[in-house]
Amino acid sequence: MNAAIRLNQSNLETLPNSAHVPQYDRSEITASIVHVGVGGFHRSHEAYYTDLLLERGGERCWGICGVGLRESDRKIADVLKRQDYLYTMIVKHPDGKVENRVIGSIVDFLLACDDAKGVIDKMADPLTKIVSLTITEGGYNFDPSTGEFDFENPDVEHDLAEPEQPRTVFGFLAAALRKRRSTGAGAFTVQSCDNIQHNGDVTKAMLLAFTRKQDSELAEWIENEVRFPNAMVDRITPVTTPEDIESLEELGWKDEWPVTCEPFCQWVIEDDFADGRPQWESVGAQFVPDVTPYETMKIRLLNAGHSVLGILGALHGHATIDDCIDDSLFETYVRRFMDSEATPVLDPVEGIDLDDYKDSLIERFGNPNIKDKLSRICLESSSKLPKFLIPTIRENLASGGSIEYGSLVLAAWCYYSDKGRDRHGVQLEITDEMKTELHEAAAGSSENPLAFLRVREVFGDLSENTAFTQTYGSMVEAIYDDPDIARHMQAVLFGRD
Repeated sequence: MNAAIRLNQSNLETLPNSAHVPQYDRSEITASIVHVGVGGFHRSHEAYYTDLLLERGGERCWGICGVGLRESDRKIADVLKRQDYLYTMIVKHPDGKVENRVIGSIVDFLLACDDAKGVIDKMADPLTKIVSLTITEGGYNFDPSTGEFDFENPDVEHDLAEPEQPRTVFGFLAAALRKRRSTGAGAFTVQSCDNIQHNGDVTKAMLLAFTRKQDSELAEWIENEVRFPNAMVDRITPVTTPEDIESLEELGWKDEWPVTCEPFCQWVIEDDFADGRPQWESVGAQFVPDVTPYETMKIRLLNAGHSVLGILGALHGHATIDDCIDDSLFETYVRRFMDSEATPVLDPVEGIDLDDYKDSLIERFGNPNIKDKLSRICLESSSKLPKFLIPTIRENLASGGSIEYGSLVLAAWCYYSDKGRDRHGVQLEITDEMKTELHEAAAGSSENPLAFLRVREVFGDLSENTAFTQTYGSMVEAIYDDPDIARHMQAVLFGRD
């Protein structure tokens, strides 16, 4: 077997025919988009849409310059640089078909912890029209229970004291916009691509809170000039595995960090930009006046459905989302949650049949070739569940609807946070900024079934709602008495003996 060809610009023409390579001259591309947080999702989503646009003959200014803020971004920075910022997107279909597409839309990468000034200057460059973000829910630095900006974050305190050497995304945005204002370069658009409801509004609120503390005149200018379109984004993108890298080597090329994803892809965006935008609608994105019903649908069904399967499945001993769907109990449970609790509190969504949408979610979850690990689904649950699941519980409490399906997930999360093991005693991989606090609160649940609810940053005032605490408390007691989560799922689905 011949040695695999290393992926880079000079080798593109020699790659096997099984790789679709960029059909445009990358040397002509300039980067008017600066993207902070070049993880798997960005590379399978915004960068993919932009690659499609460039291939269709879209304006050559719409390349992407990636930015990593922290030392942990050094690996992706180094890999992309060695590969001339190229990478392979591996699309895995449910029927086993695999498509390999080399993405060429990223043309540069800056590491902020090495060169803060370089990142500020790039954002401040008049050619930069959009600064987009995938920084995860935790990157927005707000208290989940109040929605207020967290000024006690040490990095925020640093940025307020050292505005030209920022560490946070808000410090960089403020520094770049300050420079643009002083030079007359005008505003850019800040475009969140994270799974947060009203992500543009949240980004705006957090940036304004930060800049009002740092520079009130700049804050006023940002409020008037900068645009923050809300958007709904969707594509299941699991963590890349060594097997994914090996699969490409077997086909003939070496990519140090490809990205894998499902074939489904969706992007719904409010058309509100400060200084022009790519024509993403020509390659499948949808521009709408108000993204709210679309993002609510996605967050309450797909994202919440993931968390339902993730937490319950992890305790049961399943490893991946498709493992859960292959288990009829879990498939039935998540679909019943969608039908009985999530859908009744959703507004109508123009152009979407919710039953068809839910059918598609079950099919996507069950894709046996994606292998989306439950450990990834469950990471940072403390920032996900207050957005994905708890609002559905609250709205059903207010309307008198069902809360049992969602309440069992929260009770299971309590046990998960306390014991950290599945029903077989296998240690669970828990990654959460609030891991210690969650564990300490959950540890008191065997004596006080409501102990976990004292983490008000997550649960707010749910501990004061009698209808919820009666349901939730009895479920916690039952799980601590018998941790076989399948029994409790069956009880919710079919009633207790």
